[in-house]
Amino acid sequence: MDIRPEHLADGVTLRLVEQADAPALAATHLENRERMRPWEPYRPEDYYTAEGQRERVTAQLREFEAGRLVPLLLVSDGRIAGAFTLSGVALGPLRSASLGYWIAGDFQGRGLATTAVGRMCVIAREKVGLHRLEAGTRLDNLGSQRVLEKSGFEPIGMAPRFLHIDGEWRDHRLFQRILHDDDPTPAS
Repeated sequence: MDIRPEHLADGVTLRLVEQADAPALAATHLENRERMRPWEPYRPEDYYTAEGQRERVTAQLREFEAGRLVPLLLVSDGRIAGAFTLSGVALGPLRSASLGYWIAGDFQGRGLATTAVGRMCVIAREKVGLHRLEAGTRLDNLGSQRVLEKSGFEPIGMAPRFLHIDGEWRDHRLFQRILHDDDPTPAS
């Protein structure tokens, strides 16, 4: 899959994660640890280290090569501003994936998440060949819900006790975006 870097704004690029990103990812995760705690699952201590991030990036790139994951970073003037991931990529008649993302605290409020989610939809359709994306947020994550709605996602329901986040099983609001209605069967 050919995913090339895309410039989204002055000095801001959406690109595939690289091994060299591990130290910067560790620093960004550590810096945003408390702010992200209400929205993320438990993370072991090595998650916040360069070595832990190197292992994670290695696993992500392996899944990318297998066509099951698209792990992109939002980078601003050399700093990690966020991450946007298509996971659980399923082809065949489903042609769907889950969209996950986060933005570092000092990059919020600039419209970067909405812009990047829009680009992820284009990548999902044009590069991965998907028909649909899904995403979920905790019920009280109104900022993330606004990003999804601005990006053309529609709410499709609520999943009780969906993910174990911040020490408890949390209810999530589910969203989807239909990218196209083209026939997935190749012409003969």
